[in-house]
Amino acid sequence: MTDLKGKTAVITGSTSGIGLGFAQGLAQEGVNIVMNGFGDADEIEANRKALEGHDIKAVYDGADMTRPDQIGALIGKAKATFGTIDILVNNAGIQKVSPIEDFPDDKWDAIIAINLSSAFHTIKHTVPIMKDQGHGRIINLASVHGLVASPFKSAYVAAKHGIIGLTKTVALEVAEFSITCNAICPGYVATPLVAGQIADTAKARGMTEQQVQNDVMLKAQPTKKFITYDNLNGLIVYLCSDAGSGANGASFTVDGGWVAQ
Repeated sequence: MTDLKGKTAVITGSTSGIGLGFAQGLAQEGVNIVMNGFGDADEIEANRKALEGHDIKAVYDGADMTRPDQIGALIGKAKATFGTIDILVNNAGIQKVSPIEDFPDDKWDAIIAINLSSAFHTIKHTVPIMKDQGHGRIINLASVHGLVASPFKSAYVAAKHGIIGLTKTVALEVAEFSITCNAICPGYVATPLVAGQIADTAKARGMTEQQVQNDVMLKAQPTKKFITYDNLNGLIVYLCSDAGSGANGASFTVDGGWVAQ
């Protein structure tokens, strides 16, 4: 057990995939969890109860990450419930793969809203709380695509590059308040979102889904393996702990060597 026991984390997009993995990893360290995201109500409740099996308290809020008013209410609920917000993890994200000339306008707007703007709104509401406490950890889930690009992902790549810039800016603003802000940049993780990308990319490139997985996605990762939740959880626990207090404004790649090429 680290020094995180009894702290509280708000994790957006944590009803499945990487976000749920983060919730499980932090709950194992004794962190109370505020879950957020969409999905089947029974499945969400089962995951919430499973988190509480780690002897922590977990609550769920279904705030829509395209709605600034609901985002503000989410942060307010977290503070009212636990009295503190020690950790904010901006993980919510969606994806669309399409040539730019065919890219739907509404999908561009939704991806920018959920993948980028929602992080601005959560941070805006959480920083005053963390300043009053005199401590805090903000972690933004970026992506390797916050550092490099791939074809047919104009909105996602733009949003994730924006997340890196937002991370650096916030880090400079909060540095003197014992608050840190960092980004995690994973390569491909076997999540429901990636499964959707495989199907969309296959359509966009005229390939089979197996070809996309082997020749497009894992081709970029020298290990030829998907990144696992455990790979990411070790990093997030470090960044949230006292040992991680010296990391600020950084972008940590967990990509099997992708950007080393």
